Amino acid sequence: MRLSEKKHPSLVLSGGGIKAAAFHVGVCLALREKGFRFSGGFLEDQDEDQDKGEPGPPPEPLTFQTYVGSSAGAIISTFLAAGYDVDAIIHAFTQGAGLKSLIWRRKTSGAYLRPLSYRDIFSLNIKAGSPTRFFPHLFRKKPMISGGLEVLLKRGVKINGIFTTNNLEQYLREKVLLSNDFRSLKSRLFIIGTQLNHSRKVVFGGFNETTKDKTIKYAHYAKISEAVAASASLPPFFAPYGITNNLGKEIYFFDGEIRDTLSTHVAADHGSDLVISSYSIQPYHFNKEMGSLHEYGIPIIANQALYQVVQQKIDKHIEHQQEVRGLIDTVNGYLKQAKIPDNHREKLMDILVSQANYKPNVDYIYIHPSPQDYEMFFADHFSLSPKLLLKIQKTGFKCAMAVLRQYNI
Repeated sequence: MRLSEKKHPSLVLSGGGIKAAAFHVGVCLALREKGFRFSGGFLEDQDEDQDKGEPGPPPEPLTFQTYVGSSAGAIISTFLAAGYDVDAIIHAFTQGAGLKSLIWRRKTSGAYLRPLSYRDIFSLNIKAGSPTRFFPHLFRKKPMISGGLEVLLKRGVKINGIFTTNNLEQYLREKVLLSNDFRSLKSRLFIIGTQLNHSRKVVFGGFNETTKDKTIKYAHYAKISEAVAASASLPPFFAPYGITNNLGKEIYFFDGEIRDTLSTHVAADHGSDLVISSYSIQPYHFNKEMGSLHEYGIPIIANQALYQVVQQKIDKHIEHQQEVRGLIDTVNGYLKQAKIPDNHREKLMDILVSQANYKPNVDYIYIHPSPQDYEMFFADHFSLSPKLLLKIQKTGFKCAMAVLRQYNI
């Protein structure tokens, strides 16, 4: 596969906190090193009838015009789609925790991006009220709660999140986006969320209308900043985020990774022929230097359990794609060997491809950390330490370069 022959490359970025965002930035640096470009910015004359779900030809080869993001990946995807270059994004993440960001004046090839601070990420859930909100009825009603710890927590803890993503929404709306409308972007941006009071994955974007089935909703009513705030609402730390639809009903959403870790199908369904996915979650594999995780306590063990679940979902996703491709190729080969007339063979293959929702012209590239990289595993998910983020960016860069070397540009 020669990457430069692909007409509609897209970038899919998953979640995982600030750590994931830094990893994605490193991946973007590697992609830029290999000649990829990032299309972004806003339309000067917005066409109200333009459907941003329809593909448009890239201006140059190796140019991303489609971005799909979940959680932290939604933030990076939004920065890129809004026209900020990788250097500006690096500054926004690595300088947000220090005073140096107040006097930073370095010029980049793109627009200046105000540093992202802890205040922008962690907004206390004021609506939750006082600490008594955690156990509002515990000492008020009799008899005492029975049934064990689970019942105690369900009945006593009514807070829906320690933090909210309200400040993140405000940061994007006021400091990042010239327009808050998906349809005003030059590129295509899709943000993934999960509907709280349903089992649907939700894809926010510049659609003409909202459509849905049992498993996926394609929603057109959210502003960009609202969609990102919803996608980044990681439970139980962040409260679900409410968005008012076109009928005036407030619907709550949370983390976009809940239903589907890698939504590569969104890019493929909207015209992409090359989908490059970056994800930072990789379970720890034993090594003598660090030893067994059972010695590191509950938080680390919980992280490993979560990472294992996520990795299984990703592996199954990739295996399914490979199995479908193998099945299609096997059937097509058999029909040729059996000397089935070409018109019948092609008709049968069209039916099979359609039923399997298979896109034969789409290729996928996956970039992720090595399971032997224990430093990446143990790194803090929500630190804005410039030294730590620079290290994670280098990891993302090295991982991406290792993968991209396998392909001809």
